[in-house]
Amino acid sequence: MSKKRTKYTSTFKTKLVLELLQNKSTLVQIASKHNILSQNLQNWKKTFLANAEIAMEPSKAVKEYKEELIKSQKQNERL
Repeated sequence: MSKKRTKYTSTFKTKLVLELLQNKSTLVQIASKHNILSQNLQNWKKTFLANAEIAMEPSKAVKEYKEELIKSQKQNERL
């Protein structure tokens, strides 16, 4: 029987990434403490840092989302 994949909340991921970024513990220590793969934590950190700009400019992200939505709606109308 296969092992079911665990789904972690964004709140949980953010908490661990912030703990890592604040140098409270090492990546390996945090992963071990929470029984997760260190590679998962590394990936979450990478995603967090890649999207940090969105948090600083939420209006820009909303504008881009709306533009993409309008574009998709126009494409759907043509179909």
